[in-house]
Amino acid sequence: MTQNDRAFFGHPRGLATLFFTEMWERFSYYGMRALLILFMTAGVEAGGLGFAVDKAGAIYGLYTASVYLLSLPGGWLADRFLGQRKAVLYGGIIIALGHFSMAFPMLGTFYFGLVLISCGTGLLKPNVSTMVGTLYEQGDVRRDAGFSIFYMGINLGAFIAPLVCGYFGQNVNWHLGFALAGVGMTLGLIQYLAGARSLGDAGLYPTPAADEREAAVLRGQLFRGMGSVVVLCVALALLGVTGVVEYTPAWISNAFGLGMIGLVIVTFGLMFTTGEWTPGERNRLIVVAVFFFASALFWGVFEQAGSTLNLFADRNTETRILGWAFPSSWFQSANAMFIILLAGVFAWIWVKLGKNDPSSGTKFSIGLISAGLGFAVLIPAAQLSGGGEKVSPLWLLGVFFLHTVGELCLSPVGLSAMTKLAPARVGGFVMGIWFLATALGNYMGGRVASLYESFSLAELFGAVAATAIVAGLLLAVFVKPIARLAAGEQERTGSG
Repeated sequence: MTQNDRAFFGHPRGLATLFFTEMWERFSYYGMRALLILFMTAGVEAGGLGFAVDKAGAIYGLYTASVYLLSLPGGWLADRFLGQRKAVLYGGIIIALGHFSMAFPMLGTFYFGLVLISCGTGLLKPNVSTMVGTLYEQGDVRRDAGFSIFYMGINLGAFIAPLVCGYFGQNVNWHLGFALAGVGMTLGLIQYLAGARSLGDAGLYPTPAADEREAAVLRGQLFRGMGSVVVLCVALALLGVTGVVEYTPAWISNAFGLGMIGLVIVTFGLMFTTGEWTPGERNRLIVVAVFFFASALFWGVFEQAGSTLNLFADRNTETRILGWAFPSSWFQSANAMFIILLAGVFAWIWVKLGKNDPSSGTKFSIGLISAGLGFAVLIPAAQLSGGGEKVSPLWLLGVFFLHTVGELCLSPVGLSAMTKLAPARVGGFVMGIWFLATALGNYMGGRVASLYESFSLAELFGAVAATAIVAGLLLAVFVKPIARLAAGEQERTGSG
């Protein structure tokens, strides 16, 4: 790709293909997610699973974390064996099969569908984002704006999905809503294959091994990894069958959380102790680690949209305007609606500021504070709804507006920063680390949702707000040191 390719709103034509691929993948994901916790907590007589909130929250957090956690091996497989192009295709197929599995009204197919969607997203999500970065040459000033456009495509799918899947899922049949999510992913695959030529060589081949010895090492790593997974699954199955361990959702979620903490420690330990990094590369990897933890905390707050805030919308918020009732899942479109309205504005602001563009550290700080303020706004609403009366939809709309401001300061900027900070030979792996932060945040958000009935909502929302705001202020104090570490060989175009 060259800077002369400006076929898609001044950007490479391949951006259009990836834009619509991710749009339909996000349609499938957010369409199903808008229904997930509502379906699990709905009574059996209403077609739901009848789960208690603490159980549903644990499953929700486990699933949404797995979706992003599997981006780590997904990025590695693409880097070393598949190439990003095939990884996106295979991932989309698995995702579609997962949604169609959930269309069947059986508990087994429900869980199986969640597993398939997690695995498929792990292949697709990090690699489609990495391919966006490869469309631009190093130093191309359009890169940040390109990621903002790509991000708008994500949210176009996220906006439409709850309106379609949410309506049919809540008003007609839950499983019809899940099936429609599968239809969306199928449309995305058709579009991806049709537009493959516009991508050129982007993501077509994995990173070649330096020699046969390195190739043998990589094959050994793959086989050992697959073998370890098989052994672990067999061991867990035997423990369950023999009655040694009772696999309740709470036990599984707790074990998953401990495993995730261990994975974070091992991942960063390996990243800093292996590989021959230059001083500049090592400094930028330190910034990756800082952004990782800031991102994890942000997503822990933000991703309660589909859990805590979804329950608040369903149980504590008025869903009738001028006598017209609408599904509570439609609130899930609010964030995407605000992004569609504001993404272009933010992209224009970053470009217009030029050399005065705030560093990524500053934008991350603003993102955390905005997320915390969103929950702070909701504290009075929680107090008003304590007596059993439902509050105005404007409260939730205000929360989603503030969260959107925070997201636009952090998420597309973070995606772009990862592609610039990561050494080229581990680009997919570092993008997987970025989504590992999202996995950790989703897990924390799900566990907070498990506490929905254990504390007063005002106390719960207040604790979430205070944590995010304090973290954002702390990050702001270290903006300049972070900028110096990130500078390295990079130009200062918002990467730090």
